Amino acid sequence: MKRNSKTLRTIAALAIVAIVFVGFLTNLGIGTISAPGIWDISILCPLGALGTMLASKMMVPRAMVSLAIMVALIIVFARAFCGWMCPVPLVQKLRGVFTKPEKQTKTKSPVDGKPVKTAAADIAPLTEDEKAALATGCEKDSKGLSGCASCAKKRGEAVDARHFVLGGALLSTFIFGFPVFCLICPIGLTFATILLLVNLFAQGDVTWSLIVVPAILIAEVLLFKKWCHKLCPLSAFMSLIAKLNRTFKPTIDNAKCLETAQGKKCGACGRACEEGIDPRHPELSEAAWSECTKCRSCVDACPAHAISMPLIAKKGEPVSLVENEK
Repeated sequence: MKRNSKTLRTIAALAIVAIVFVGFLTNLGIGTISAPGIWDISILCPLGALGTMLASKMMVPRAMVSLAIMVALIIVFARAFCGWMCPVPLVQKLRGVFTKPEKQTKTKSPVDGKPVKTAAADIAPLTEDEKAALATGCEKDSKGLSGCASCAKKRGEAVDARHFVLGGALLSTFIFGFPVFCLICPIGLTFATILLLVNLFAQGDVTWSLIVVPAILIAEVLLFKKWCHKLCPLSAFMSLIAKLNRTFKPTIDNAKCLETAQGKKCGACGRACEEGIDPRHPELSEAAWSECTKCRSCVDACPAHAISMPLIAKKGEPVSLVENEK
């Protein structure tokens, strides 16, 4: 079975944009991804809910209910919103128009002999140091990968730039009495652009916003290439709550993993993760597990089909290494 999570994520995000577009066009009142609902029943994004209460200087029932619902969803799905629903990655594809694709070396998979995008050195036998690293410390419960994020300080464990943006967004809302960050939020700007285009073609409305809003959106995407990793306050908020997440974590079957079952180098899962999480070697990860977007890139990248994302990971036997037989 061909694994195509990247395509499915793109389709999911496009479907949401299409639904919102149809909603604007037909006045169904379904809102946007920042405030989804139907007619008088809707919820707010967590930052919108917090901003509503900070701006009004009072507890707002709708905002409190929205916040509770969103927190519950984040605990269950962590940052899956970023991987499957956020429209920003779609807009970021515009950068591909101005950059050349990177050349990748294709070699044959050590499992089924099919071409894979990897380096020949990656399928060499493990060194003694690498074997020792696998057999000790945080990887001793082979199938459950939940305990390794504390091996080193990573993005999501300590305060980073996103948290300062989050604090600034909330503080400015409290001071000025309206959600200042929403004026430049790429998610909001995406749907504002859609609404402006609908009004242009449906009603002939031509305003300066038709130029300014898309221009700000494109400038953010092109100038801030690391928006999601360095600046997005929503991802910072979700990563804080996602520390409580225990579901749908990448789980490695050591009986299939090339490193533990055959003693070969691989690292495909770590290279595939856009968040910098290495499921096989969490101690080398750039980010904590709370940053996982459930994108399934590591699952798709594994040449041995050794990674899955069960509802709740089960602990297995200790890691065992088998010498590569020639």
